[in-house]
Amino acid sequence: MARQVKRTHQGPYKLAIGGEEKYLCRCGLSKNQPFCDSSHKLTQNEEANRLYWYDDAGARHDCAETFPSIRTF
Repeated sequence: MARQVKRTHQGPYKLAIGGEEKYLCRCGLSKNQPFCDSSHKLTQNEEANRLYWYDDAGARHDCAETFPSIRTF
């Protein structure tokens, strides 16, 4: 079953582990999950209250429908 997930964070979550900094992906676009690969930069000019999806090449597309009851993180 396919799922649509709405992510509202557009930047990574910074962690310090053993004196080393790690960045976890929060946008869902990183090809190096769970770590950030800076793919969140693709989301910088998204319009608020619009829902988009991204293909494997990183191209942004508008969703044909809106889903008012979708959960956010």
